[in-house]
Order: sequence, then structure tokens, then C-alpha cells
Amino acid sequence: MDHVPGPTLTPERTRQERPAIDEGTQSDLPWVTLVWNDPVNLMSYVSFVFQSHFGYPKPKAEKLMLQVHQLGKAVVSSGSREEMERDVEAMHAYGLWATLQKSG
Repeated sequence: MDHVPGPTLTPERTRQERPAIDEGTQSDLPWVTLVWNDPVNLMSYVSFVFQSHFGYPKPKAEKLMLQVHQLGKAVVSSGSREEMERDVEAMHAYGLWATLQKSG
């Protein structure tokens, strides 16, 4: 009396089908990386990180750093969710506070 569920009822089948739909939808949505102000890092260091990691010219890096300092946060990059997850992890590796969120 072994019962084998049909292919559409197994959890494995459901998990395989769902992400394909979700990933396609999510990759179409714009995501952003936010860097937040913190009491630890120097403004010059934050600007250095933006130049080093993102390759931003010094004026753009300083403008973003000032947004972080004066407004409490700044959008430092945008793209797919996977790209923004990598940028957030990189910012954490530099010791900065960062999150990602859907744009708009």
C-alpha cells in the first residue's frame, strides 16, 4: 500500500516550478542598494568606498557620501535583485550599513 503522490503534488515539483516564475518577475523589477549613515565611518572613507567599489569619479562619490551624511541614506546602485544583493554584501564587507529594496 505504498502511496506515491502525483508529480504536481510533490513539494519538490512545486518548488521547481515556482521560482522560475518568481525569478522572471523579480528580474524585471528594479532594485536599489541603499547605504545608511552611521556613527562609525569617516566621510572620507565612505567616499573612498564608493570610488573603489563602484568606480565612481570623486565628485559623484562625494555627492553620494554627502547624501548619506546629511539625509541619512543614499541610493548608490541599481539593477537586478541579485546584483544589489552582491553590492549590499560588498558594502557590509567595507563596514558600511547597507540594505536593498525595490525601486519606486
